[in-house]
Amino acid sequence: MNLTRFEPWSIVDLLHRDLDRLAAGRRAPADGENSVADWAPAVDIIEEKDRFVLRADVPGVDPADIDVSMDAGVLTVSGERKSETTTEEDGYRRVERSFGRFYRRFSLPDTADAEGIKATNSKGILEISIPKLPEVKARRIAIEAA
Repeated sequence: MNLTRFEPWSIVDLLHRDLDRLAAGRRAPADGENSVADWAPAVDIIEEKDRFVLRADVPGVDPADIDVSMDAGVLTVSGERKSETTTEEDGYRRVERSFGRFYRRFSLPDTADAEGIKATNSKGILEISIPKLPEVKARRIAIEAA
């Protein structure tokens, strides 16, 4: 007789991750758009001494189909991965790669320099570099007698 360890929370954890993945694609629609993005790229956000770096996994997405914009302290990354045409003759049983529109928004701190943002795309990784503004040092203000 084989014993199998029963872990009821593992099923709940899988469900939770699937729901999080689905909810990550939701966004407010722009005029003429659907209310839900089709997929959401995985993103790493790194803070360095002089900049913030955002890296997004966008394999198969043409850089011309990616839009990066900054408005009122919010960085928006959106785009579209076009689907490849397949026929029934190809013998596909399962398709796990996501296609369609994606949309991600990130609130940036006040120290982010919106004018110096640069984006590059290499080997399916979109890297957005957001420089920090020079630090304003505190100063003592002398009080004059009136």
